Amino acid sequence: MLINDFDTDKNVFVIAEIGNNHEGDFALAQEMIGRAAEAGVDAVKFQTFVPESYVSCSDPERLERLRKFELAKPDIEVLSKQASECGLIFFSTPFDIESAHYLNSLQPLFKIASGDNNFFPLIDVVASFDKPTLISTGLANLDLLDKLYRMWGEKTDKQKLAFLHCVASYPVPNEQANLGAITTLRKRYPNITIGYSDHTLGIDAAVYAVAAGAKIIEKHFTLDKKYSDFRDHQLSADPSELKKLIEKIRTVETLLGSGDKKPQPCEAGLETQMRRSIAVARDIPKGTVLRFDDLTWVRPGTGLRPGNEDLLIGQSFNRSLQRGEIIFPEMLSG
Repeated sequence: MLINDFDTDKNVFVIAEIGNNHEGDFALAQEMIGRAAEAGVDAVKFQTFVPESYVSCSDPERLERLRKFELAKPDIEVLSKQASECGLIFFSTPFDIESAHYLNSLQPLFKIASGDNNFFPLIDVVASFDKPTLISTGLANLDLLDKLYRMWGEKTDKQKLAFLHCVASYPVPNEQANLGAITTLRKRYPNITIGYSDHTLGIDAAVYAVAAGAKIIEKHFTLDKKYSDFRDHQLSADPSELKKLIEKIRTVETLLGSGDKKPQPCEAGLETQMRRSIAVARDIPKGTVLRFDDLTWVRPGTGLRPGNEDLLIGQSFNRSLQRGEIIFPEMLSG
């Protein structure tokens, strides 16, 4: 997937999910962007919503909290500019159709949250923007993902779609992280990008997800895990953890390499000394007709290689050989 100039086929795209961890404090949101940039992430993500289009009026307590967390549009635009100046890609998850249309002028990609991966009117609008889109797969089964996959292909380019394996719990117990689903998604949807949105405590699951093949990693980010009782802080990475996460992900990328199975540069010059040659297993007088039991295999690989034994059986030598001596074609009588 291409996100601006970033190619997820070449490097893992790491997102610091600031979300609502700023709790409506614009200055804190600015500081979080700066600290995320220092840690080495590729992108920062927020959440944008019209509270009344997100939560029912029957839940006044949650509605009031969202109103406090809401960032004004001018503030969002400043944050977008700041992220760009820090070398980061800025984007925000829309939680309603109005917010999706607003964000389309600000960002190069979109994210659909797990809770909205069956909110088809919103997904239709986002698909119409024809931009790279990440869909978190929490709460979803394969039937729903198949439907989303088909829908996306009917509306826009599948290469602009990514499924992020996710478990929509806060936090997720390690025994339910189910990272093996990354392999399942990669096999089932080979034409799209597969990533991981992490809700576990710590950073291990996100690192292991890269080893499992995730090309996009999203990790919640906070400056202080004890900042408030808002649930996201405790499962978020703080600045030191985020920096460590980036380092570990880049190490895993290096260890994974290209995936092409071929001799590596560090193996150059080792083949001869490590491969075997066919040799004689005992002293062989000149003219002796060779049997299979007369053969052994020794290093280095300077003579006839294993697999050529049939060329030797029934042959004789034009001179005597000592036990362990490597056989060369010119030694044969015939």
